[in-house]
Amino acid sequence: MLSLYNTLTRQKEVFTPIEPGKVRMYVCGMTVYDYCHLGHARVMVVFDMVSRWLRASGLDVTYVRNITDIDDKIIKRAAENGESIQALTQRFIDAMNQDADALGIVRPTFEPRATEHISGMLALIAQLIANGKAYPAANGDVYYAVREFDGYGKLSGKSLEDLRAGERVDVDPYKRDPLDFVLWKASKAGEPAWASPWGEGRPGWHIECSAMSCHHLGEHFDIHGGGADLQFPHHENEIAQSEGAHGHAYVNYWMHNGFIRVDDEKMSKSLGNFFTIREVLEKFDAEVVRFFILRAHYRSPLNYSDAHLADARNALTRLYTTLKNVPAAEVAIDWANPYAARFQAAMNDDFNTVEAMAVLFELAAESNRSGSAELAGLLKALGGVLGLLQRDAQAFLQGGDDADGLSAEAIEALIAARRAARAAKNWVESDRIRDELTAAGIVLEDGAQGTTWRRAG
Repeated sequence: MLSLYNTLTRQKEVFTPIEPGKVRMYVCGMTVYDYCHLGHARVMVVFDMVSRWLRASGLDVTYVRNITDIDDKIIKRAAENGESIQALTQRFIDAMNQDADALGIVRPTFEPRATEHISGMLALIAQLIANGKAYPAANGDVYYAVREFDGYGKLSGKSLEDLRAGERVDVDPYKRDPLDFVLWKASKAGEPAWASPWGEGRPGWHIECSAMSCHHLGEHFDIHGGGADLQFPHHENEIAQSEGAHGHAYVNYWMHNGFIRVDDEKMSKSLGNFFTIREVLEKFDAEVVRFFILRAHYRSPLNYSDAHLADARNALTRLYTTLKNVPAAEVAIDWANPYAARFQAAMNDDFNTVEAMAVLFELAAESNRSGSAELAGLLKALGGVLGLLQRDAQAFLQGGDDADGLSAEAIEALIAARRAARAAKNWVESDRIRDELTAAGIVLEDGAQGTTWRRAG
């Protein structure tokens, strides 16, 4: 029985789908004007893990992750680049998919783009106006009237009084209240625009997700996820919009993954510690990055550093070394098996991948001790539930970037030269070659079948 932490109620709850056997899940995706960064990687990997576990538990999952392909940053970047908005957004959608594929992300069921759902946004805004929750202003914008929604602040725990006290002096004379937020923005000269009952314009950011989630999952669905930074105001505003329009609950369970920190400081461009996925993958194998993200609990802060990634690489190397030394049998997971049962209990406890990983290492240790192909097979099968350990073990252990080291061909040539030196009893030359390989980060393993090698972690 799965339990998960619900941000809305601030406690763990037993997960009960609205429709038995089916799960409908929406996750806020990327605004595509630049390459994806580490924070995006964590969102993608975490909710990929969630959807994988739900499916492994026998549930039919409809997973929606949206793409924001129109907003102020996109308009500004396209203008700076001298390219069309469509060319800019498609380029970065393609790049996002390449990054996701590298990280082993299973594509969501639907990936709606905001510009494909303008009509749904207009209908939702019209309903909010009809319900007295929104109002068109004289400048052509349409605003949500926050004080007309009694439940505002229930997700973030913020009261209207606290929000008002912390609000900066508002310079928008068209709002009835400084806390009101825009649903529809009147277009400026040269900006993309769509026709609406309130004049030409484009949608505000928050209304996009309310419209797209409703279109694909209905007015009431099971899980809504995203990064902790979206809890307020974005997700708070989604609730206000959706429940204000439809008059009933919007989402049953809200899930938020923790922040990324870099050497114990918050990742930000201003601090110069901002990394794109591509920059990280130039230094570390993509599966190592996935492993690094999943070895921490999804709600915990995740501290990124090269040292932590190197440690993750060493740990993943230990698991693959087991699979190299003990060839895995093909096994179907028997959840009654004590190892599998503990793995299942960990994952059912708010997706506790920390404990689930501990089971993998215990399995590896026992497989190494006993030489059991069945245990190695279970290790590989349980790793597969997390999107790990599915590559050829030798290929992983010998993989890596050759730019700063020896190529596989050069390594094989040195091993052949060492073998010849040993055959000639030239131990000095044999030791020299081993030392050269060791200095290059290559570990040699001599056995009855000859010498194999792997790159050091």
